[in-house]
Amino acid sequence: MSIVSDNVVVSVNGFAEWRVVARKLLSERIPPHAVNWRSSDSVADLFEADHLPVEGADESIQRDDSASSLLISRDLLRMLETAACYRTEDRWSFLYGMLWRRQNGDRAVVSVADADGQRLHAMIKTVDREAHKMNAFLRFRERAPDLGAPRFVAWFEPAHDVLPRVAQHFARRMGANSWLIATPQSTWVWDGKTLLEGPPSANGPLEVDDEGERLWLAYYRSIFNPARLNTDAMEMHMPVRYWKNLPEGKLIPGLISHASAGAQRNGQALEVASRRGTKVQVDAADAQPERPDLTKLDQCKRCDLWRHATQAVAGEGPRKAKIMLVGEQPGDQEDIVGKPFVGPAGQLLDRALQAAGLDRDSVYVTNAVKHFKWEPRGKRRLHKTPAQLEINACMLWLEQEMEQVKPAVIVALGSTALKALTQTSKISLTKVLGQTLTMNGQQIIATYHPSYALRVPDQESKTAAFEAMVAALKQAKSYA
Repeated sequence: MSIVSDNVVVSVNGFAEWRVVARKLLSERIPPHAVNWRSSDSVADLFEADHLPVEGADESIQRDDSASSLLISRDLLRMLETAACYRTEDRWSFLYGMLWRRQNGDRAVVSVADADGQRLHAMIKTVDREAHKMNAFLRFRERAPDLGAPRFVAWFEPAHDVLPRVAQHFARRMGANSWLIATPQSTWVWDGKTLLEGPPSANGPLEVDDEGERLWLAYYRSIFNPARLNTDAMEMHMPVRYWKNLPEGKLIPGLISHASAGAQRNGQALEVASRRGTKVQVDAADAQPERPDLTKLDQCKRCDLWRHATQAVAGEGPRKAKIMLVGEQPGDQEDIVGKPFVGPAGQLLDRALQAAGLDRDSVYVTNAVKHFKWEPRGKRRLHKTPAQLEINACMLWLEQEMEQVKPAVIVALGSTALKALTQTSKISLTKVLGQTLTMNGQQIIATYHPSYALRVPDQESKTAAFEAMVAALKQAKSYA
């Protein structure tokens, strides 16, 4: 392939094509100022000079003896390949200028003391940083198994063309798990064995119903410590432009606002006060006065359950209801939604209320413990029975609800609720099942918790537990 024009327009798409064409231009001794580089997706002027097509160029170069004698070091080639990921209109012409100088014996071209060398190193540093950010802030979402491959999908908007490098990283990390990473510029797919490049994605973020994402958001809320919040440091390590594509990004502004509204100051004061054996050098006149007990449930830290729960779940129902139902604690769905008895146990309770001739809206429903106590099992959060210490810590809020509602009768759903209402850990639910107890002038009827009826293995036990709940609710209705 011979080039004789003084003004050559070159169209390339990516570093591999640029490398082939650059070797041909060097072999023809065409200086940088005589070449007009274009990306393959740009529109060339029909009246400009000759165009050098990319198609077929690779084979012709390999047969060109003069081109095969052009050699550069591996280190420089690696630097040029990295810098080629930097998005700027003149990147191909700049890289060819660097290659031209080095081929003509100018060794200062890669020195940071040289103007072009300094720019080259800055481009490499920016690309490396962007690749690191993409490794850190790209979030895969898991698709349902019945949808087939790819199993994991992700969307990202990199500032530079680092996806091919990052795709290699995730191919090593994800093993045989198939995935797809989409960006506005290109898409890469890993089938467990081979990396494939596809067209750019114009659809934006991929909508996938990932069950594990709810658990991640609950975990993120629980580990966010307002007392240690440093917004400047957080935005330096995780710039704001990445937030919109992070699942936790929608939580961060609210968490920062909550911290700025007083949670950060309160958390710092409580953290210092909880230290043992540490002397704080401060004058008595400047010392912070002792704070009164918390009066709002969502600020409660009377036990450690708040550290791992999404939120406190208060009772719900008419303020002057005749019947109050007291369960054990919020479950997984209640912890996320913020309302009592909205999960499977709540659905069974609604059936029992209907069988007893009661309307859910006519009774007050709450729990003895207001935070969800759980332990991790894979991606799931499994219920864990509250300890007596945690029951006692939450008694303040239950007593406040009883004082506000003043129910005629209370139905204790399960052993934990019964222990809280009777304020003793020695009472047995099976011995007082269906009986009416009187504690401090308050009538209490004990029965099974709905989750017990869901948990027992055989159908006969399930039916007996459900009928016992219906009987207790009918008894409460007659008292009310």
